[in-house]
Parts: sequence; structure tokens; C-alpha cells
Amino acid sequence: MLGRAISRARRAVALPLFGIAAMLLSACTPSFLGGGPRPDVATAPVSGEVLGTGPVKVALLLPLSATGNAGQLAQNMKNAADLAIREFPSAGIQVLVKDDRGTADGARAAAQQAISEGAELILGPLAAASVTAVAPIAKASKIPVIAFSTDASTASKGVYLLSFLPQSSVDRVIRYAAAAGKRSYVALLSNDRTGVVIEAALQRSVAAAGGRLMGIERYDLDRGSMQAKATAIAGVINQGGVDSVFIPGGADEAPFMAQILAANKVKPGTVRYLGSGQWDDSRVTAESNLVGGWYAAPERAGFAAFAQRYQAAFGAAPIRTASLAYDATSLAAGLAARFGAARFAEKTITNPSGFIGIDGAFRLLANGLNERGLAVYEVKRGGTAAVVSPAPRSFTRPAT
Repeated sequence: MLGRAISRARRAVALPLFGIAAMLLSACTPSFLGGGPRPDVATAPVSGEVLGTGPVKVALLLPLSATGNAGQLAQNMKNAADLAIREFPSAGIQVLVKDDRGTADGARAAAQQAISEGAELILGPLAAASVTAVAPIAKASKIPVIAFSTDASTASKGVYLLSFLPQSSVDRVIRYAAAAGKRSYVALLSNDRTGVVIEAALQRSVAAAGGRLMGIERYDLDRGSMQAKATAIAGVINQGGVDSVFIPGGADEAPFMAQILAANKVKPGTVRYLGSGQWDDSRVTAESNLVGGWYAAPERAGFAAFAQRYQAAFGAAPIRTASLAYDATSLAAGLAARFGAARFAEKTITNPSGFIGIDGAFRLLANGLNERGLAVYEVKRGGTAAVVSPAPRSFTRPAT
């Protein structure tokens, strides 16, 4: 029923955001945060530093003057926020765009300026160090933060992460594997902070599913280390009793290590390869040794529709994570329209029913982390991947 409601809402492009949000929230379902473009929306990019004209002020902190990938992503995220405002012109917010320069000092200055100008909510920053710098300033002013860092250590009460966190991906694919009868796991994890986070999530998920972790190898990000660690895991697998191999690394890691495992007599048909959202990449799915593998990631349809609208507005395809800024801006607009003075209160932001955005269902947790409704994909021959378990459109388990 929710899926049909969302579909109808996407077609009702002339409806303001608050009308859609009120309709769904009143039915005790997650609020809808996206929509189709209005036919009268201009396509020229906004060049100013304030987006929208509503009475509720929201800050957007991004490293706009940073060089390289960070600066490019920042511009994409600003454009995505702009697109959200254009598609919901009566949303009732204005976004104060601030350049945090990609530094902790810049982020502190940007946050202080935004708060002095009346911002009631901060969206961003992007870098972990910048989020850490902004947190005490925002908390002192009782201003919530919805940031884009993937570093879970930056999350805390009042500082929420909207990013794609590895914990959700790990939990989803392990629960799916366990439901399919998988019980014994080995893993190849990167020897860095991300690997530490993933290992902790893997241990929790396997234990919760009643499974066993029979071996973990941590590799450095070079071919020699990856080969040595994959060879060691092959030895464990070849002793028998292992039915699943978890390799969450992306295109520079998973295909190579699958080849090493195959060279050490580990056949894909004897174990099930499991991956993360980093597998949602043609360079990974093209690896023949990973055919039949499962990984968890957002369903693609929402982002594909967003990307088309973004391209029409700005003349280029968006970077994948630009959708986070669109969802954050839409969330701010929806909450401002629906909840009045309580719009950015903790109980409002951490609504256990969650919300629906470009990348599907999500909810922000009291500890600052998030949960996402992810699909499970299976790698197919020919370099493709197909959904074998659709993403849930609501949350049935209590928030953790």
C-alpha cells in the first residue's frame, strides 16, 4: 500500500511537499521526501549562497572551495539541494549555503556564521574532521546536525549521519544469507578504520543470525598483502565447513581477491560470496568468480530518476552521493512544514517510522547513526546484478 501511495505522490508533482508528508505521516507510515519536477521549474543553476525564500533557515555546510574530488562533490551536493528547493518551491525553508573549505577551522567558522544568521538546523559537513569540529558549536546552541560523513565515530546525540554507513549493508546481507541457510563465514577486510567498523558489524550480525565466524584476515591496500591474505583464507575454506566468504571491498579489492581464491581451488559453487554496497559497480559485477554473490545496496530506480532530473537541470550527471543532500534538504522542508515549532526536535528527527528518500527508506537513530532499507542483489553472468530481495519500504524492527 505504501508503494502505491509513493507512486501516486511521485505523479502528483504539483503538490507541495508538506501535503505529501502530511498525507503519509498521518497514516503512520514513513514520510515521502522526493517528488517529480514541476513543469514550470527553471533549469538554470542557482549561483547565490541562499536557496529558497521560506521563513525557516537551514544551513548547508560543504567544502565548496576545496580542490579535487571533495570540491566536485560539494558542488554536486549544493546543486542537489538547489534541485530539492526548486521542486518544492512552497516548502517554507531557505538554505544558507556556507563554504567550510574542507577544514575543521573552516567548518567551525561556517557553523558559527550560520547559527548567528538564524539557522535552526545544520546539514553537513562532509568530512569527518569537519563534523567533529561543528558538533560542540551546534550542541552549545541546541542546533541539530545532519551530516554526510561515513565515519560512524562522528555520530552522537544531536549529530546524525545521513550517509551510507557500512553497518546497514553488513546487517542486511548477513540476515539474507542466514535466511538462505548460510551459517559459517570467513571474511577478508581492509586493515584500516573502515575494516574495524565492518568487522564489529559483521561479528554482531553473524552472532544475531546464529552463525559462526571461522576466520578473518585483514589486508593492506596493496596487491601483495591482498594475495597473501586471500591465500590464507583459501586455506581455511579448503579445510571444509565454510559456506560464505564476505569480501566488502570495492573494485580494486573484491575481484582480485576472488581470482586469488579461485587460483587456490576455491570454487564459487562451493561457497557463497557476500559483499557490500561497494559491489554496486560494473567493475565488480564483471568478475566471473563473483557470479552468484550477494550484496546489499539501495535500489537503483530512485537514484536513476533523480539523476535524470539533475542532468536536465545542471547539464551533467550527479556524483552518486549527491542524493544525500537532496534528501537532507527535502527532510528539512518536510519537517518544517509538518511539525511547526517541534520541526527539528529530537523526537521528530528520530521518528522510528523513518522517512522515504531518493535512496529508499531510512531512519535516524538517537545515537546519531542511521538505518536504511536496502535491497539484496545477486551478481549475474554478463556483468549484471539483479534484485533477489527488494528493499523494505518501512521498518518493522525497533530502532536500535
